[in-house]
Amino acid sequence: MPVSHPHSFVSAATVRTWLNDGAEIALLDVREAGQFGEGHPFFAIPAAYSRLELDVPRLVPRQDTRTVLLDAGDGVAQSAAARLAQLGYTQVHVLQGGAPAWKAAGYELFQGVNVPSKTFGELVELAFGTPHLSVAELLRRQQAGEPLVLLDGRTFAEHRKMTIPCATSLPNGELALRWHALASDPQTPIVIHCAGRTRSIIGAQILRSLGVPNPVFALENGTQGWALAGLALEHGSMRHDATPLQVRPQDQAAAARLAAETGVLQLTPAEAQAWIDDSTRTTYVLDVRSAEEFAAGTLAGACHAPGGQLLQATDQTIGVRHSRVLLLDDEGVRAPVVAAWLWRLGYATATVQGGIRASLRLRSNNDQETPIPQAPQVTAGELPAWVAQQQPLLVDVQPSLQYRQQHAAGAIWSVRPRIAADVRQHANAHQPVLVLAPDSTTAALALRELNPGSAHWALAKDWSAAGLPVQATPGLPDDASAIDYLFFVHDRHDGNLDAARRYLAWETGLIAQCQPDELAAFRLPTRAAQGTSDHTQNA
Repeated sequence: MPVSHPHSFVSAATVRTWLNDGAEIALLDVREAGQFGEGHPFFAIPAAYSRLELDVPRLVPRQDTRTVLLDAGDGVAQSAAARLAQLGYTQVHVLQGGAPAWKAAGYELFQGVNVPSKTFGELVELAFGTPHLSVAELLRRQQAGEPLVLLDGRTFAEHRKMTIPCATSLPNGELALRWHALASDPQTPIVIHCAGRTRSIIGAQILRSLGVPNPVFALENGTQGWALAGLALEHGSMRHDATPLQVRPQDQAAAARLAAETGVLQLTPAEAQAWIDDSTRTTYVLDVRSAEEFAAGTLAGACHAPGGQLLQATDQTIGVRHSRVLLLDDEGVRAPVVAAWLWRLGYATATVQGGIRASLRLRSNNDQETPIPQAPQVTAGELPAWVAQQQPLLVDVQPSLQYRQQHAAGAIWSVRPRIAADVRQHANAHQPVLVLAPDSTTAALALRELNPGSAHWALAKDWSAAGLPVQATPGLPDDASAIDYLFFVHDRHDGNLDAARRYLAWETGLIAQCQPDELAAFRLPTRAAQGTSDHTQNA
């Protein structure tokens, strides 16, 4: 059960002042993913209460960081404050009234995810006049057999799920290192696409900022634009750049020039160690290479943050505003390029001489132990007899959409911030509770909200494996109750063209929602920071 712990309440006006005073601050939104995505402050970091102890030590590694928790005004932030106090966090505050109070103070709540990065993409297009290609023009060129290189700047997993026909997967973080192998003829146009706008724009501008001689375009509206034009997307593509990695001196020189032009420092190992050892500042040390390279070996203690995704979803890695970031690679191309763009995003960023081979001493990033359920597990073999004897209240804490597809017959769906209230509402006096979870970690965190003396847990898959009855409830939980799922983002990928239109309108409308102090975070030419419209025409 949650324990009480002293914490201070702060007003929305105070938090707004703190966000702009130049000192470090972590504004953590502890609501679930669906709630966060329906409206949050511009600089809020998603840190759902259901995963709090897993995510916060990574997002906010320094425990005396000034931290503000935001909820729906329902007390979840107070429970989160108590949990963080147990972890050793000492400067925890709760936004009085939560998200509703932020809105009542006259401040904007932004729909969607990765809002600063998405806004940045729109500003970049304005600042640099990023050339873009319409879907109709791309199709014409393909049908005419004109030479072009079509690159998908998203992750390979996203590429496999759906892509533009003939596109090759090349995540944005790899572009600076690998573009030449796919477009060695300087006359061949390069077209970058994503699912919408941001990574198309950023990918194109990464190449343009490096002085690539080829004509470079962002595909207007990505896979969603392709679908809205009535064209079929490709599913299951395995195309990716399989050429042996070649590090060219000219690419290293271009990356170094870009980093120097934007103000990114290259630190000696001693200078970088001074950043790391400074107990008054937060410094993230991130390896921006591919997952395969990271797994093969990295600097001990470094965290993995593939460069393209770091720019696309910075708030999933860097939780502290006004912190510092050290980026590492092993070839001197990817880190300085990503650092230059991260600097433009507003972060104090540097690279380190030697990259992953630098002699740096880092605190281990594996210090946080995986939570273990403090309640007995009922195994698949034990379940039939135990359930028949105990007649427990069944509480399923799988993701809501998995629950809709299949769950134990008679089980209610719940999520950590609501499980205690749900049990009080549905359990009979002295009735035991069986929590059905997708894994032991999810079970452990949910069980922390219940009396351990009356709770047991089991893996959801073991229920069906034991031959116990299951059911599907396609409409339950209803959309409003499924607070762990953001329909706004996901529906556009499920063939819902109206959702795609709304999403694209949301992206292009972000700048107009921002206030000057929010736009001031970015380091771009003045006309972009002012939001002046200067779109180029389709090529």
